[in-house]
Amino acid sequence: MTRTLIRLLMVLAALHCIQVRAEELRRVTAVRCWSLTEATRVVIEVNGEFEYRADRAHEPERIFFDVLRSRPHIEGHRFYSKTVSDKLLKKIRVAEASEGVTRVVLDLQNNADYTADQLSNPDRLVVELRGKTTAPPPVETQVKPVPPMLPPPPTVAAAPRALPTPPPIEPARAAKLAADGSGSLTRALGLKIRRVVLDPGHGGHDDGTSGPGGLLEKDLVLDVALRLGKLIESRMGSEVVFTRADDTFIPLERRTAIANERKADLFLSIHANSSPYPRVGGVESYYLNFTTSKDSLAVASRENASSDKSVFELRDLIQRITMHDKAEESKEFAARIQAALFPFAARYDPGIKNRGVKKAPFVVLIGASMPSVLAEIGFLSNTKEESLLKRGEHRQRLAEALYRGLSKYAQSLSHFEMAQASQQVKN
Repeated sequence: MTRTLIRLLMVLAALHCIQVRAEELRRVTAVRCWSLTEATRVVIEVNGEFEYRADRAHEPERIFFDVLRSRPHIEGHRFYSKTVSDKLLKKIRVAEASEGVTRVVLDLQNNADYTADQLSNPDRLVVELRGKTTAPPPVETQVKPVPPMLPPPPTVAAAPRALPTPPPIEPARAAKLAADGSGSLTRALGLKIRRVVLDPGHGGHDDGTSGPGGLLEKDLVLDVALRLGKLIESRMGSEVVFTRADDTFIPLERRTAIANERKADLFLSIHANSSPYPRVGGVESYYLNFTTSKDSLAVASRENASSDKSVFELRDLIQRITMHDKAEESKEFAARIQAALFPFAARYDPGIKNRGVKKAPFVVLIGASMPSVLAEIGFLSNTKEESLLKRGEHRQRLAEALYRGLSKYAQSLSHFEMAQASQQVKN
């Protein structure tokens, strides 16, 4: 009787260990594929952080990716197979190659190059295939490598701007230095802020992120942008152009094209953030540049998701991204926005962390010929912040904070304070 009981307990303990181990394994939940103009993109989705290894085999040509400590669970099945048959990829196969290792096999039409980039929020592996016979666009040797998953903007020639005439009754004065003590051509020329482009993110079929209470990013940022536009027009006397003024989808590349065509002096894109960790909150401001930060790349990847171009087409755009003068002024613009947003956010959550000014390769900022910033005004994944962002009075105060940051940046430029003071006297 005792031996039987002991054996039973040992079996139960073994079953418990097996169950615990199974619960610790990640799940490969989906494998999606897109056939692009010059490439094929495959996205392997996992339900949490993961490690992987990759290799390739020949005769027949194939690439495989092993997601470690995971099991396939695609549409409830442990096996998955999909015929693609585009010019690069024949078939996708998924199975558990060994215990706790999910293998994703890409059967190729012929030999091909590939890149694989692991991204978070959500966790996934992004694979892009490109035929070896098609050479990528030439890249100058001094240019840094392009980061992953960024579609290119359209080629829009930046129209030269005529220098504005200072108010006749006021003498010209030197531009202020940037916050770090540096100057720039923008400041040396003494440019004014005559026209501002406000870009509410997403729109139309692209909802952006959403909160647990149902608040959609596209609705929130449109309302805040419209409120901000009224403040700019009434207080600064600058013209405001909206990339969208209703629930319309505007392609990412078109948004900066609008700013260039209208010869805007500033471009501000407004978005809301998301995190897999519901307690994460706060505001952050971005300017366009390269980064190795996993968090910044994750934000950029989410905001870039509506573009369907291949990363290989970006290499001829790197020089645009790294235009030094625009990058420095955009950084200063972002610093002013963040300096206004953080105290506003801290009023409602005194213990909140200042997420600061960051750089990332946002498609919506590429190609802009003026200082440009992307502001993340809060985390919809945070229930407290979502609740605040649903309120009209909170949105108005948020628009006020954005206005303070924008106007502080404008005041740091040559002539602006003089011109504004002159207008106030006339009024």
